[in-house]
Amino acid sequence: MTESVRQTGDASPEQRMPEWDGDHVQEPVGPDADGELLGVDPSELGDEDLIREMQSLHRTRLDTLRHAADSALANHLRRTAELETEYLARHPGREVDPSRLRGA
Repeated sequence: MTESVRQTGDASPEQRMPEWDGDHVQEPVGPDADGELLGVDPSELGDEDLIREMQSLHRTRLDTLRHAADSALANHLRRTAELETEYLARHPGREVDPSRLRGA
């Protein structure tokens, strides 16, 4: 099915973004090349702020994926990875809803 939608050799957004390297980000939080701040370090956010930031990113995900410039998509991917990594570090034993599990 993927082949019918995407031509062989086309890269995914993650593969096209130089800032993205699979499951982690290569660039730390801080100023970008133009000196703009790329976001507050997730470790400095309180739990409520961390959740609010993740909700905002997830709310805008599809629109960013479909319509944003490559640089905006790269920033979105980077920021999502930073925030979700911080969340998982804080909640390694997070509650898993049994109804969300697949049968063996």
